[in-house]
Amino acid sequence: MPPQTEESRWFSAQVAQHDSALRAYLTKRFPSLPDHDDLVQETYLRTVRAWKSGRLTHVRGFLFTAARNIAIDLVRGRGAGHENLTDEKLMPLLDEVPGVPEVLDERQRQQALIDAVGSLPPQCRRVMICRHVDGLSYQEIALRLGLSPQTVKGHLVKGVRDCIGYFDAHGMLEGVTGERSEA
Repeated sequence: MPPQTEESRWFSAQVAQHDSALRAYLTKRFPSLPDHDDLVQETYLRTVRAWKSGRLTHVRGFLFTAARNIAIDLVRGRGAGHENLTDEKLMPLLDEVPGVPEVLDERQRQQALIDAVGSLPPQCRRVMICRHVDGLSYQEIALRLGLSPQTVKGHLVKGVRDCIGYFDAHGMLEGVTGERSEA
């Protein structure tokens, strides 16, 4: 048996222990993907690359985030998860279709959120989108945008605070908390 390399020792000690949890997560979260083995291998490859480049600090978090991103890419690229629907399968869906008022209300809320995030300073807006749209961790955002994790945290706090202020200024928080005071 050949001697273990530093890479294989690191992998055995830091990554392999998460294999069963990672596979369980993928099976539960992405049951429609046909082959989780390929997805796990691609996740491991990205993890080793990140470790070699020196940009990996939290192995477990990176593993699960990378696996989720790869799975989402597969779903988008292959159309995985789409099956032929029979009339019997469509019937419950037809009963759950929202009415026009609900659709309009949801669109207004989405537009308000887009407007609130759009009103943020550019760097704060980028951080908020990375976190809440792309689902990145503080560390991943810091790496992507060249910021410190503490700066990322500060932008997120400011972003949430400013969005709440935007909603409040536009009368969108009336009756939400029950603690709104008349000023």
